[in-house]
Formats: sequence, structure tokens, C-alpha cells
Amino acid sequence: MMQFSVCVLFLVLLAPLMLVVSADTGFNDDVLGLIVFKAGLEDPKRKLSSWNEDDNSPCNWEGVKCDPSSNRVTALVLDGFSLSGHVDRGLLRLQFLQILSLSRNNFTGPINPDLPGLGSLQTVDLSDNNLSGEIPEGFFQQCGSLRTVSFAKNNLTGKIPESLSSCSNLATVNFSSNQLHGELPNGVWFLRGLQSLDLSDNMLEGEIPEGIQNLYDMRELSLQRNRFRGKLPADIGGCLLLKSLDLSGNFLSGELPQSMQRLTSCTSLSLQGNSFTGVIPDWIGELKNLDMLDLSANSFSGWIPKSLGNLDSLHRLNLSRNQLTGNLPDSMLNCNKLLAFDISHNHLAGHVPSWIFKMGVQSISLSENGFSKGSYPALTSTPTSYHGLEVLDLSFNAFSGVLPSGIGGLSSLQVFNISANNISGPIPVGIGELKSLYIIDLSDNKLHGSIPSEVEGAISLRELRLQKNFLGGRIPAQIDKCSSLTFLILSHNKLTGSIPATIANLTNLQYVDLSWNELSGSLPKELTNLSHLFSFNVSNNHLEGELPVGGFFNTISSSSVSDNPLLCGSVVNHSCPSVHPKPIVLNPNSSGSNSSISSQTHRHKIILSISALIAIGAAAFIAIGVVAITVLNIHVRSSMERMPATFALSGGEDYSGSPANDPNYGKLVMFSGDADFADGAHNLLNKESEIGRGGFGVVYRTFLRDGHAVAIKKLTVSSLIKSQEDFEREIKKLGKIRHSNLLALEGYYWTSSLQLLIYEYLSTGSLHKLLHDDNSENVFSWPQRFKIIHGMAKGLAHLHQMNIIHYNLKSTNVLIDCSGEPKVGDFGLVKLLPMLDHCVLSSKIQSALGYMAPEFACRTVKITEKCDIYGFGILVLEVVTGKRPVEYMEDDVVVLCDMVRGALEEGKVEQCVDGRLLGNFAAEEAIPVIKLGLICASQVPSNRPDMAEVVNILELIQCPSEGLQELE
Repeated sequence: MMQFSVCVLFLVLLAPLMLVVSADTGFNDDVLGLIVFKAGLEDPKRKLSSWNEDDNSPCNWEGVKCDPSSNRVTALVLDGFSLSGHVDRGLLRLQFLQILSLSRNNFTGPINPDLPGLGSLQTVDLSDNNLSGEIPEGFFQQCGSLRTVSFAKNNLTGKIPESLSSCSNLATVNFSSNQLHGELPNGVWFLRGLQSLDLSDNMLEGEIPEGIQNLYDMRELSLQRNRFRGKLPADIGGCLLLKSLDLSGNFLSGELPQSMQRLTSCTSLSLQGNSFTGVIPDWIGELKNLDMLDLSANSFSGWIPKSLGNLDSLHRLNLSRNQLTGNLPDSMLNCNKLLAFDISHNHLAGHVPSWIFKMGVQSISLSENGFSKGSYPALTSTPTSYHGLEVLDLSFNAFSGVLPSGIGGLSSLQVFNISANNISGPIPVGIGELKSLYIIDLSDNKLHGSIPSEVEGAISLRELRLQKNFLGGRIPAQIDKCSSLTFLILSHNKLTGSIPATIANLTNLQYVDLSWNELSGSLPKELTNLSHLFSFNVSNNHLEGELPVGGFFNTISSSSVSDNPLLCGSVVNHSCPSVHPKPIVLNPNSSGSNSSISSQTHRHKIILSISALIAIGAAAFIAIGVVAITVLNIHVRSSMERMPATFALSGGEDYSGSPANDPNYGKLVMFSGDADFADGAHNLLNKESEIGRGGFGVVYRTFLRDGHAVAIKKLTVSSLIKSQEDFEREIKKLGKIRHSNLLALEGYYWTSSLQLLIYEYLSTGSLHKLLHDDNSENVFSWPQRFKIIHGMAKGLAHLHQMNIIHYNLKSTNVLIDCSGEPKVGDFGLVKLLPMLDHCVLSSKIQSALGYMAPEFACRTVKITEKCDIYGFGILVLEVVTGKRPVEYMEDDVVVLCDMVRGALEEGKVEQCVDGRLLGNFAAEEAIPVIKLGLICASQVPSNRPDMAEVVNILELIQCPSEGLQELE
């Protein structure tokens, strides 16, 4: 007995120890399983840094939740962690896992069929990843307690497995946005506990099978955007609890089944984009809980049923793109909660009832019907109920009359379209009071008068369409106040006067059509600054003078400027008349032979015969020709004699050659008019005039005869340069490039042994000098630095748009003008080399240490515009930090890119901003800019964004409300 008592006591004392050992074993399983899972992942944001294999428990790890009583892992929620890799078998060790949520990551590979083997698993969410392959049949053969499963937004293929029907506990199934095909398994309707089924955005086909009435608890059914065909199952009305039914975007046909009138709990019904026929049934009015009804893009016919007036909870109604006839029933006045109303693209006719505009709706679309004249709403009084109206589309009807003068009272109006009607009269000045308006389309009417200058008040305007009217007068210069304009379409009117230069201030313009008017004068040269232009049409006007050169106008089509007889330029194949001084200078004190002959002819017109007049005229013509040829010869000899002197080089450099033995000796070409260098050869190419050196040559400053300063680059790659023909072809291409953030090439000089490039001169100096010169008193403010970064991005984006790679981007090649705008220089010079060889490129840009993309070191990697984006990223960091790309310390070398990246990982990125700013910078702009710089300076070229994307991101940084998720 004593021995038995001792044994019992021993077991009692041992029991807690056994529980601890058992618990520890469980902890080790959870830790081991998660560590194995982590080992197969990439974690770029270090979200799983807290997962330490030396920990005894994972319960404090990021994304891990445990049962407080057992300390076993019950939930793994890693949504949006930017993880990539496979869903590893290590998770199978988590025997008490109930929730597995890995959505919004980048997991790849197939779905692990063994996951439901975790007997306690209730929720699996693998949505919004890059999973591929088929949904494994075995996944649902051991689904046990599984209630929610989502594979939405992946790349899954194959069919929906038949085994799905065996998961009787399933309440939510979401396979949307994949590439699943085949028919819907009949067994799906046996999941009696199913409450939500979303199979939208796949390629499922066949008919929707009968039996859906078995889903007593079904609340949401989404089968939209598939390939289902045939009629709806007649028993669909058996889902009495159904609140949302979306079957849009399929090939369903026939009439709506009568049983649907039992769906009285339904709040959202969308059948849009099918082939349903017949009339809209009267019983639709019995679905009194409907909040949204969309029957658009079908083949419904007949009148709109009066019973729609019973839907007093309705917010959105869309009956567009059907074959409905008749008019709108007055009973709809009872739909007093209606916010959006679209009956466009039907055969409705008659008058528009006034109650439409008294219901407080936000969006009304009646376009493409047959509503008749005199029946569009009179908005002159602008009652309070109109003030919430945001969209009003009355286009393509037969409305007449004039636009109401009180339209400015529609303070919330964003879209106003009354095109293709018979509206007459002037455009009301009240248009300028619509501060929220961003689209106005009054085209194809009978409007007259002028475009009111008050349009400047519509400050949010993006599209202004007034084509095909009878508008006259001038285009108001005040239109530049509409700074968001992207579309300016004023064609087929009677507009007069010149095109205002202020249009060039509309920097967002993409499409401009001023054709078929009576515009005159010349095209403003400033139009070349419109860097976003896709189309600019001024054909069939009375414009004259030279076409702008640069930007979009270098590639404008001839049809866009045709039928302007006095326009000149290469595009219209009509050379412009010379405006340069003529070589013959007449003595102003002489009476002039022509006037003398004219007066003598007048006095003796009766005496002189016709033959005598011809003889005298011929003699005078010959005499003038002789004089002209003589003067021209003298002028040419003088120019040829001056040229060697003008380009005589100091420092003992002798470029022998003469017109006798080198016909191309001293060929000077200026792209905008004739010019020559000022007297005094000591100002050209001497040591005192040197202002910079680079991989392609030495830069000097000199002056033209008109006092205009220019920068001359003496190329030091003569041995590598192509032939004169190739050289001139490439240089002329570069000379046509004009952009506010690119340094203009103004001309060149050629001999067989000397090549000079003539650039515009900026006295302010280079970005490198202004950032790093210890003697510089200039400290850029943060807005100035942002302006520089934005400008450099726009300049590079323009180059890349023209398929030009810079190759040699660095701060010494970025100049700053007097207004603080950056101008990128030295672009395109690599084209002068015989081949784009890695070795040649590296030797030419070896001075760009720190800016060179890593692909230059790999001969097998193709050099693309991505090398420029890398250099731009380094430039961004240089501008923000004020530090050089590589700095040499006494016992260390600091690489700027690595330093900033390390600071970012440590959460100290703000400390990288140039200390000279003393905290006077916008952190909400500076930090995203730094992150953008690091992204651009990625080691992998494909990870770097395009320059056009960079420009867009920078503009978003200035508008945080637009969102910058990619940089966070």
C-alpha cells in the first residue's frame, strides 16, 4: 500500500513536468515550421525580421497570433508583406492553425493540396498573388472545418474541382480573377451553408445549372464576366436571402424568369452586358429593397414600367443601351433617393419631364435618344435641388433653344455634354463660375458669338470641346488660367485673329485641334514647350511664317498644318524667305535706276515703242546682274580670307589647310540664322576662355559678332569620329532637339582635323559647381532642389521619347539657368563614335565615377536607356544630400547610394538630407524622392522605372492625395 502511494505521488509530481515537455515540443514544432517557411521566402521589406529561430515561442513574431491558453499558433496573417516564394510545406507543422492569410504578396508556384490537412484550418486566403497551375482536386477532399477559401486574383487555370461539393462547411468561396474554364459543377449547389460565391472574371462557360434554390443561405452570387450562356435557371428565385446578384458580362439570353420576383431581399441586381430580351417585367417594382438596378446593354424593348416608381430605395438606375421606347413614367418621381440615372442609347422620345431635375440626382445621362426640341431643362433659376448635379449628358438628341444664363449656379457640375443637338445662341459667361467642371462638350450645335474670356474661371477644366459651331472672334488669351487642360478642340468654327502665345502655358495639353477656322498670324514659338502633345492640328486656316522648331513640332505631320499657304518650313515643303542681310548694299543717296527708268518711261510712254522698252529693260537687268555677281565674289573672298583667322588657335596648335586643298575647310553652320565669331581670335579656344572639360572634349566660352555668348566644345575624339557626312547627319538631329530642360545645340564647325560644337551659354554654371564648390554662396532651398530634379527628369524623358540615350549623365553635365531651371547637356554625343562598344563607352565616361550603371562592367548586357535612369537616380541622391556620388575619406571610401540605402533600412533616412537646409525641407516630399532615387539606382536594369514614369511619380509626390504606394 505504501509502495502504491509513493507511485501515485511520483506521478502527480511528474505530471507538470510532462506537460511542460509536451508544450515545449509543440512550441518547437511551430517555431521550426515557420522558420522552414521563412527560409524559402524573399522578404525585401524585412517584415519577418522578428522571426528568430533561437526563440522558444513564435507568439511575439510579426503576423503570428497564438491561443493564449495553449500558446500554439492559431493564425498566420501576412497580408501585404511583399513576400515572394512558394507556400512551403513547413506550414503543415502548425497543427493548431485556424487562419492562414497570405494575400497581396507575390507568392508563385502551385497551391499546396495538403494545407487543409491541418484539421483545425478554417480560413485560407491566398488572394492577390501570382499562384499558377490548377486548383488541386485533393485540396477539397480533406477540407474538414474549412469555412472560407479565397484564391482570387492569381493565375490559376483548369476547372473548378468536383471535390468542392464535399466541403459542407464552406460559407465563402472566391475564385475570381483567374483563368478558370469549363462548366460550373452541379455539386456547387449542394453546399447548403454557402453564403457567398464569387467566380467572376474567369472563362467559365456553359449554362448555369438548375438547383440553385438549394442555397438557402446564399447572400452574394457573382458570376460576372465569364462565358455563361442560355437562360437563367428558373428556380433562381428560391435564394430568398440573396442580397447581391451580378451576372453581367456573359452571353445569357431569354426573358427574366418569373421566380425572380421573390428576391425581395435583393439590394443589388446587375444583368448588364447580356442578351436578355422581352420587356422589363412589371414585377421589378416588387423588389423594393433594390439600391442598384443595372439592366444596361441588353435587348430589352417596350416601355419603361411604371412600377419602377415603387423602388423608393433606389440610388442607381441604368437602363442604357437597350431598345426601350416611349417616355419616362411620371411615377419615377417617387424615387426620391436616386443619385445616378442613365437611360442613354435607347429610342425614347418626347419631352424630358421636369421631375428628373428635381430629385437631387448627381448624374443624368439621356444621350442618344430622340428627345425633342424645346424640352431640355430650363436651369435659369438654379433651384437648390440642382446644386448636387455632377454629370449632365444630353448629347445626341434634338434639343433646341439657348443655353441658360444661370448655368453657373450648378456649382457641383463636373461633366456637361450637350453636343450634337440644335442649341443656338452664345456660350453663357456663367460657364466661368463652374469651378468643379472638368469636361464641357458643346460641339456640333449652332452656337455663335465668341468664346467668353470668363472661361478662365473654370480652373479645373481638362477638356474643352466646342468644334462644329459658328463661333467667331479670337481665342481668349485668358484660357491659360485653365492650367489642367489636356484637350482643346475648337475646329470647324469661324475663329479669327492669331493663336495666343499663352496657350504655351497649358503644359498638360495633349490634343489641340484648331483646324478649319480663319486664324491668322504666326504660330507662337513657345508652343515647343508643350512636352505632352500627341496631336496639334491647325490645318485649313490663314496662318503664316515659320513653323516652330523643336519638341513635338519636329515630328508633326504635314496634314496637321496643311492648307495654310503662307506657312513655311520643311514639314510643308516650303522654304522660308531669308531674313538675313543681303550681300549687295545699295547707296541710299543714289536715285535708283529702277525709279529713273520708271519715270522716264512714264514721260515718254507715247514716244517709246514696245521694242525699245524691252531693250532698255534687258540692258538694265544685265547691268544689275553684273554688279551683283561682282559684289558677291568680293564678299565670298572676304569671308574665306577671314575664316582661318577667326579660328586660329592659341597655344601653338596649327590646323593647316586651305580652300585650295580642302573644300570643307572652315565650314560653320548655325541652326538658327547666320552668325560669325567676334573679332579677336584670342577669345576662341585659348586657355583663358576654358570653362570645363569632359570625356568628349574641352569647353570654351566665346562671343558671336552680335555679342551673343556661346559655349564651344572642342571634341577630343577626332580619331574616333565618323565621316563628315555621318557627323553632320547626327549633329543636325541633335540640333533639332528643343526642350526647356535640355541644353540647346546652336551649331557646329567642321574641318577634317577640328570639330567644334556650339551650345547656348549659361553663366550660372553647372549643378556640380553650385552643389560642391566651397566658394559658392548659393545654397539651394528644398523647392529649388525639387525643381532641379523634376526638370532633369522631364529633359531625360524627352530624350528617351526620341530614342536618344545620354550615356554620360552627371552633375557637371547639368547646367542651371538664371531662373533655376536645369538643362541637361552633352546628350547624344556617343552617336558620333563608330560603334557603341562597352570599352569605348567606358573610356569616354570614366570621369562619371559613381554614375555609371553596373551593366557597363558586363559585356554581355545590352546598354539601354536604363543606364541613364541609374545615373539619374544617383543625381537625385546627390541633389537631396548635397554629397558627391563617391567621397574619399582619410581611411575609407563612401559610396553615396550604399550610404543612403543603409540609412533607409535603419529608419534614419531623414538624416541624409543636406545639412545646409537646417530642417527647412518638406519631409513628405524629400523622403519619397530619396526612395525614388534608390529605385532608379537599382542594380537590376529591369527594376528601374521608365523616365516617363519617374516624371509622373515626381508630380504625384507634390500631390500626396493622389497616392504613392509604390514608394512606401
